[in-house]
Amino acid sequence: MSVLQKLQDRIRQKGLRRTFQTFWQRYVFIHRELLWMERDLLSPVPPHTLRPYEGLRQVTITPENADAFARHFGDRVETMRELAAEDYTGHMYLDAEGNAVAFIWGSKRDYHDRHYYGCWFPVKPGEFFEFGGEMARPYFGTCLSVDVQVNLWAAMQAPGVRQGGGRVRNRQHPGPQAAHPHGLSRTGTGHSRVRAVRPLAVVSRKPLHRLAARAAA
Repeated sequence: MSVLQKLQDRIRQKGLRRTFQTFWQRYVFIHRELLWMERDLLSPVPPHTLRPYEGLRQVTITPENADAFARHFGDRVETMRELAAEDYTGHMYLDAEGNAVAFIWGSKRDYHDRHYYGCWFPVKPGEFFEFGGEMARPYFGTCLSVDVQVNLWAAMQAPGVRQGGGRVRNRQHPGPQAAHPHGLSRTGTGHSRVRAVRPLAVVSRKPLHRLAARAAA
């Protein structure tokens, strides 16, 4: 597929404004502040009032089956294929037609997010890093958001792995709030990331109260 065809497909899927915004953030300038969330892998998920769902099956993502993302996540097919080839743990949830409607990833080693943030996320011994979770709009507000995480936690509970963590944007609503029903809590620290011109990026770790103050400003 040519570059022009890819651009046309992206504009049809995301619209001209979002396509330009993505280009600007990836190649020109962006500043994001990320909050670190974590939880142990043994505590039960707190009660919730999310809607039930049915008719989905969980499948491990591989380079061979990544085409299942084409319908709902068409711009991520090759990204899914690359992550699977790099031996990260990925789960997708397929509907009756074999289309992926949700996915999530986990890593037991330091993760280099070259597809979105363009920086490294360190993983401590005994922990894993959860990233890339997303679902199709019809499943917003369902308990699928809980199940994808619980099933990933179960898969990552290898000997010595006791805790999982992830990051959400400080200004992403309901990012931090949505994590609490799943048993995730803030760690007390965050990351501030600035990129002026691709591929240059600066990432600094800051106390949470300093990021929270900026968000409230």
